[in-house]
Amino acid sequence: MLLRNACALLGPRLSLAARADIGESGGTFDRVCAARAAEARRGEEVIDCEGLLAVPALVNAHTHIGDSIAKDAAPGRTVDEKVHPVYGAKPRILARSRPGHLESMMRASCVSMLAGGTTTFADFREGGLEGAAMLARAAAGLPVRPVILGRVEAYDGVARAPPGRRRRRKRPARGAAAEEARPRGVSRAEIDGLLAACDGIGLSGPNENSDDALREYARAVRRPRLRAIHAAETAASASASRRRTGRTEAERALLLRPHVLVHMVHATDADMLAAARAGAAVVVCPRSNAALGAGLPDVPRMLAAGCRVALGTDNVMVNAPDMFREMDYLRRATAAMLEYRRASSGLRLPDARAVLRMATVEGGRALRRRAGAIARGMAADCILFERHSVDLEPMHDPWAAVVHRASASSIRAVVSGGRIVHGRV
Repeated sequence: MLLRNACALLGPRLSLAARADIGESGGTFDRVCAARAAEARRGEEVIDCEGLLAVPALVNAHTHIGDSIAKDAAPGRTVDEKVHPVYGAKPRILARSRPGHLESMMRASCVSMLAGGTTTFADFREGGLEGAAMLARAAAGLPVRPVILGRVEAYDGVARAPPGRRRRRKRPARGAAAEEARPRGVSRAEIDGLLAACDGIGLSGPNENSDDALREYARAVRRPRLRAIHAAETAASASASRRRTGRTEAERALLLRPHVLVHMVHATDADMLAAARAGAAVVVCPRSNAALGAGLPDVPRMLAAGCRVALGTDNVMVNAPDMFREMDYLRRATAAMLEYRRASSGLRLPDARAVLRMATVEGGRALRRRAGAIARGMAADCILFERHSVDLEPMHDPWAAVVHRASASSIRAVVSGGRIVHGRV
């Protein structure tokens, strides 16, 4: 397939080309020409993209689509009461859900992401081997690429309920609940068995894993598999880590030697510098953090520390997996945070191009995938926007138009692997 005459955002910098020809072969971009016309091959489908804007397909770098069956469940609860891996509402709902029903809801979320221009997503899968297999079945046959990050459910049996449910004991202070999930060790055999079905691991957090377990995961999970972990999502979990270990959550998370740290809302400046030095990408999920009352990720401070930042939508339980909403919210909420916190006037608001890169280029890099950019050798995935749609015209700034004004209704077509898989041109 050859896309002719498209206005396009090209390469890792999302550079604007007023007119470009973009060709693919075998599902990979092999011709990206902005200064001259690309030659069409014999028998190749050529599509005139006059009036369209070509943008890399979106990369959702952090999801929990198993939560698709629990949309808006447990309203008004704290983060731990909603999603704690041991005693939150989420694991109880998942445990009593019929596998076939759960699978169909997960598949619906994949279809929703595809219609919104997301062709690659990373999912933290609960449920061990069966959980990973369930996601693989849910996405089977769809032109979307799940990066499955599984976990060994390794929690001490006494912590299967919140404090006070099973034992008559003094209830701990608010926020100490995370300490009740006392971790046990994990074996290499358990990890190896999980990795046979997954693209890597996605751990709940340092508080639910011992130092030995984190180091064992670091030793066992080798390239090309990924190591990812939640860290410093809430003030309560950050406080619990300091009380129990005298170290920050991020400090302990780095024992995993992670490729990806998720959230980092309550990370210190030293944590951010350490993450940058370790080469770990930080995936932020601002809408989820706000909805769960966890605060907002300090993206300007992360960028100033040298962190590579990508974007995810997190739990479908509280968020639609809509990357357009995520980009728009991140930039607006960050602007408000900087205005409120005038002492941080030296920090800069990331511009719309930087935010769009977090949802495309940086997501692909964080997940070690050749996705997220219209460039030779990258997966032939892109979105074709109608430039003259009511929400986008007149398009003075294409990056801002996509970040703040675009939606699924602005999309003319989604291309995945060199095929139009949603909409038509």
